[in-house]
Amino acid sequence: MKQVQLFVNGQTHSLSLTKQATLLHVLRNDLGLNGPKYGCGLGECGACTVLVDGIAARACVIPASEVQDRSITTLEGLATGKKLHFVQQAFVDAQAAQCGYCLNGMVMTAVAMLNKNPKPTEAHIRNAMSGNLCRCGAHLEIMDALNRACALMAATE
Repeated sequence: MKQVQLFVNGQTHSLSLTKQATLLHVLRNDLGLNGPKYGCGLGECGACTVLVDGIAARACVIPASEVQDRSITTLEGLATGKKLHFVQQAFVDAQAAQCGYCLNGMVMTAVAMLNKNPKPTEAHIRNAMSGNLCRCGAHLEIMDALNRACALMAATE
């Protein structure tokens, strides 16, 4: 066991972890944050996406000890009080979820994309989101949500 300090959603957590503990496991099982989902366990589906220093990262393949002293944001950490992050609000407004399993990864990837490029083209959006799998077929609603998020972001500038 190794003592690790993780900075998650603005709070520091001191945890005793095994070397093999993944960030996803720690977030869900030790910290009770259920936004990131276990999908494939291989970093390919995107359900486990979190932000590490603002960059979209697959928590299922990251050893928790490797992100010590870095800022980790989960879906739960996006909202400010009861006010949803504009990307979350766009997904709600567009009703862009069916089963909701991919939603965490879609939202977190979109946040990272918009932080990097606040005015993406449709091609840029499609490319940025291509690594996130949705098996329900909510692709049109997800694209609508992403276009709404872009508009909400532009309105706040």
